[in-house]
Amino acid sequence: MGEPSGDDDSSYPSSVTTPQPATPKKLSMLPLIALIFYNVSGGPFGVEDSVSAGGGPLLSLLGFLVFPFLWSLPEALVTAELAASFPENGGYVLWISSAFGPFWGFQEGFWKWASGTMDNALYPVLFLDYLCRSLPLFAHPAARTPALLALTAGLTFLNYRGLNIVGLAAVALTAFSLSPFVVMALLALPRLRPRRWLAVDLKRANFRGYFNIMFWNLNYWDKASTLAGEVEDPSRSFPKALFGAVILVMASYLIPLLVGTGAMEASSTEEWKDGYFAQVGMVIGGAWLRWWIQAAAAMSNMGLFEAEMSSDSFQLLGMSEMGMLPAIFAERSQYGTPTISILCSATGVILLSWMSFQEIVEFLNFLYSLGMLLEFAAFIKLRIKKPGFAVQKKAQMHCSDVDKLEKLTSQASLSPCGGAKHTKKKTAVERCASINSKKLDRAACIWCE
Repeated sequence: MGEPSGDDDSSYPSSVTTPQPATPKKLSMLPLIALIFYNVSGGPFGVEDSVSAGGGPLLSLLGFLVFPFLWSLPEALVTAELAASFPENGGYVLWISSAFGPFWGFQEGFWKWASGTMDNALYPVLFLDYLCRSLPLFAHPAARTPALLALTAGLTFLNYRGLNIVGLAAVALTAFSLSPFVVMALLALPRLRPRRWLAVDLKRANFRGYFNIMFWNLNYWDKASTLAGEVEDPSRSFPKALFGAVILVMASYLIPLLVGTGAMEASSTEEWKDGYFAQVGMVIGGAWLRWWIQAAAAMSNMGLFEAEMSSDSFQLLGMSEMGMLPAIFAERSQYGTPTISILCSATGVILLSWMSFQEIVEFLNFLYSLGMLLEFAAFIKLRIKKPGFAVQKKAQMHCSDVDKLEKLTSQASLSPCGGAKHTKKKTAVERCASINSKKLDRAACIWCE
């Protein structure tokens, strides 16, 4: 358990044998793409601020065209190679344990699980926020609290019923969430003015917020690796699914932005805030399209919750199989899902849902940055330790790419921290990133030599 196929090494984590029910049906390609899509994106909801933060459409469009090649594609390539080489539940916990030992593997597991649970605590709240626009009743605590608990319980039960059900639900939600933007694009064709895409006012740009938005909408490519053991032929499926998800995510951002900024007057740049696509739909198609986009945004939060819950729970299952957690976390239900791991994650979601949005974002940014630095360090370490460990040559990268990748990662991982409202010149994340960046530089140089 935890080894690349065909290679024995005592440094890899050992397994804990647990009684298992009948083997559940494996996850196929399309549901896997949909789960990765929801781990990363969930649709164009939230990218509207990139237009106002970038001082106009030009930087927003360039950002979502270029930034995926600087951050998303490298992270997806690393995930594809390592998930193909470690086709078991646990994902990045296995990678870190294999590179640096079980102590750091456990730290990675704790950081990523805590980060994911905090992230998941936002989605039921955001769903109710969208619902409040039509039903103000849910703005009052007397109705909001029971609704929040009921929604979390219902979504958790769906997760318990099986990963294949979650995967099929993710496919349906993807189609529902993106379909209004396809319709909007067709209706907007007569209104498009390409010259509007070139509008930019650098004096109004907020580059800290701009890069923070780019980073946040293009990360978490590694999350689906935690359920690699539930995927049909993961060594082949993950590289293909990640490639498909990269294309889908880029299209889901660029097409609505091209349509919205090309159809709306340039003077509306400052109005581009979270939820503005509903107003764009109102202008282009009328009230029915606005309601459709708002419903799609609300339902997208359900897809985001399910994808995150699946990744978090199967991560705990994988850690239990490695002996890092009690064996009870690896026990499966009749549907093949890790019951206790799901309940543990759901409990964390309920407890954390009472924190403020800003508090959650700041803390999970901190944990996510630590985890990503450790993952890229593990990637380089495994390449040094076992140069032939990869089983998917298409996912491999040259040493010069890894050298550039490491530098970009250490810089990009600070972006969400820059978006938080800190006044200190050097945060704890920056100090940690600075230390790890130097270590990564030395490791990359040794490997390239």
